[in-house]
Amino acid sequence: MSKMTERALEKHAAGYNCAQAVACVFCEQLGRDEKEVFEMMEAFGFGMGTMGTCGAVSAMAAVVGMKESDGNLEKPKTKKTSYQAMKKLTNQFLEKNRSVVCKEIKGVETGEVLRSCPGCIQDAVELLEAYLSEE
Repeated sequence: MSKMTERALEKHAAGYNCAQAVACVFCEQLGRDEKEVFEMMEAFGFGMGTMGTCGAVSAMAAVVGMKESDGNLEKPKTKKTSYQAMKKLTNQFLEKNRSVVCKEIKGVETGEVLRSCPGCIQDAVELLEAYLSEE
């Protein structure tokens, strides 16, 4: 287990939701303010509060945006790159967990738990570490 994964799991154990735990461990590396990212990611926990898209997956999207966006408010040119990166990461997460939907991962309707929250956090962090090291 990587140091980043350990830090994310520590944050989760300390009360960060899945989305916050994943996104916040990349703040220093990406030059972002952790408190601001923590606040921004809050409603993405618990599958956006509805057991929809997994918070760890939502955090992957946030990290991709933090890395790829050119921040050009008038003529953004990086959306396609962000979408391609997120598609790849989503597919990798799906390969590991068979779903990106919180209630499916938790087995709410089927009784079959596909992965724990800490497991999803670990997978998301590891996928992001590999993605960020590709350059």
